[in-house]
Amino acid sequence: MQELVKNPAKPEALDTETVKFEKINTHIYQDSESASWYVANEIASLIKQKEEKGEKAVLGLATGSTPTKVYDYLVQFHKEGRLSFKNVVTFNLDEYFPMEPDSIHSYVRFMNEHLFDHIDIEPFNVHIPNGNLPKDDIKKFCADYEEKIQNVGGIDIQILGIGRTGHIGFNEPGSSLSSKTRLVRLDRVTRLDAASDFFGEENVPRRAITMGVGTIMNARRIILMAWGEGKAPIIHQAVEGEIKESVPATFLQHHENCDFVIDDAASSFLTRVKTPWLVTECDWDEKLIKTAAIWLSEKLGKAILKLTNEDYNEYGMGNLIAEVGSAESINLSVFNQLQRTITGWPGGKPNADDSQRPERAQPYPKTSLIFSPHPDDDVISMGGTLLRLVDQGHDVHVAYQTSGNIAVFDDEVIRFLDFATDVQKENKELKKQFKQVREFLASKKPGEIDSAEVQNFKGLIRKGEALSACRYCGVPEENAHFQNLPFYETGAVRKKPISDEDVEITYQLLNKIKPHQIFAAGDLSDPHGTHRVCLDVIFRAIQRLLDEGSDWIRNCYVWLYRGAWQEWDIADMEMAVPIGPKDMARKINAIFKHQSQKDSAMFPGNDEREFWQRAEQRNKLTANRYNALGMAEYEAMEGFVRYRFDSK
Repeated sequence: MQELVKNPAKPEALDTETVKFEKINTHIYQDSESASWYVANEIASLIKQKEEKGEKAVLGLATGSTPTKVYDYLVQFHKEGRLSFKNVVTFNLDEYFPMEPDSIHSYVRFMNEHLFDHIDIEPFNVHIPNGNLPKDDIKKFCADYEEKIQNVGGIDIQILGIGRTGHIGFNEPGSSLSSKTRLVRLDRVTRLDAASDFFGEENVPRRAITMGVGTIMNARRIILMAWGEGKAPIIHQAVEGEIKESVPATFLQHHENCDFVIDDAASSFLTRVKTPWLVTECDWDEKLIKTAAIWLSEKLGKAILKLTNEDYNEYGMGNLIAEVGSAESINLSVFNQLQRTITGWPGGKPNADDSQRPERAQPYPKTSLIFSPHPDDDVISMGGTLLRLVDQGHDVHVAYQTSGNIAVFDDEVIRFLDFATDVQKENKELKKQFKQVREFLASKKPGEIDSAEVQNFKGLIRKGEALSACRYCGVPEENAHFQNLPFYETGAVRKKPISDEDVEITYQLLNKIKPHQIFAAGDLSDPHGTHRVCLDVIFRAIQRLLDEGSDWIRNCYVWLYRGAWQEWDIADMEMAVPIGPKDMARKINAIFKHQSQKDSAMFPGNDEREFWQRAEQRNKLTANRYNALGMAEYEAMEGFVRYRFDSK
């Protein structure tokens, strides 16, 4: 069947040696959008083929952020008049219990908003587990759900995502291969991952109704999708690991027609991607040689300069030795590359030879613009570098891209308003306003969106904290720019799409400051996606400047740091800034200025430690890894990757 839209071709089949460790067909696309094109077209093709035969197409559907782009494309096909859903029957994987169908957290509402409200599917052909049943009725409902699937002939295509525990649907570790639709208790990791959607782990339901592994395995075709670096470890386990109940996704290895469709980031732990020399002859370039040498050094616990020809030969790199000539030549080249990434001058060292340094010596001092997606990312992720730039006399600006208001607990609002009313005891209008806010917060349901007034107060709290951190770090208050990008201001975890206004705000700031260097969050593992969107806004604004022929932007270096969830791999780092014990303590004190995020954060991600603890441990680990490779020993390090305008 001709594709409904222009769709990237399915990746070419690889030779059996390259995928010898993979037990499930796995297709890697450059990004989630390309992968979603492919999946949407396969679903559309099935629907059309069934329609031509006068048959029903039975789809098993999933929720969450992973399949949303697939649903967008299916809606697009329908609106263009090229796809009807009249012959489609759907069965959703799961639903929280208890859960009202009109709740903002309900999968009923999710499916309506993302798909069903926009297509011509018959309502009686839509089936979603009922999270609003009396508990005594659930067992019968589950049996009936299984029977309905059987009565329509079974599921033709089952769409899946995957959780960090390896769960599919809500089949948590310990689920059996023969399990059917049932009520389950959710794993704590699953609840923690859902905490951001529910504004706190305490609001996440402890149970859910889910199709069983056996139900899923009965589907004639299964497509599991996964995007982003955060899914890479569990994808590796599911595709290359042993089949075990503790990782339910490994059961899919038994299925005869199951494909994993993933993006580059989610593939990064697969053997053919992470260590390709273990499965095939490699075309060695400088980057791959550096990656392989670092991997081998860490694998053997040897410094780079101590690796031997035998070490390289034993681990599948004999052809590299044959090409280069000796381990000594490889080791020295990689050692020098690593050595050149280390600099105590992130703004460039004046009056010095900069030919082997990450940053230029001139101009000096530089204007440095640090973009911070949330009001604390600057000090958490690159606080040591920020302090170094200020100490070395550069004109440092910080652009806080979003208000970060949804990450403030309600108690913080009451605490600040108590203070304000005590200061303004005679201010009747303020007392009236405070009373209204208290009444709203007292009646607020878990996960309910704050009123505009409360959102504003929470944003002001975070603004005050950011200004406090700037003052501590020596950044002038007038150099703190609060952009409050519109895409973020929904009061909910789910944000609006990027608008022209978001890009315009960023464009105007860049044009006003004309920085010599930009620092931006390149972290794509942010659990609520704000970093990803903020980076896209910056890139669009930069592209506009490039299209206009602005000379200053072509001479501007863009350095990407990582957020609180992950660090760059050393093989990717192009600048590593050492942090001494004193500056590490200063960085931590700057993080402490963000008091609303202290002790317990609203959105902790998959790490329950405080942000300062994560930052300290991560920076020390980076320094330890450099030391183990044979570099000088430092207290801590912050790593950066340079973004080049001609890169894709």
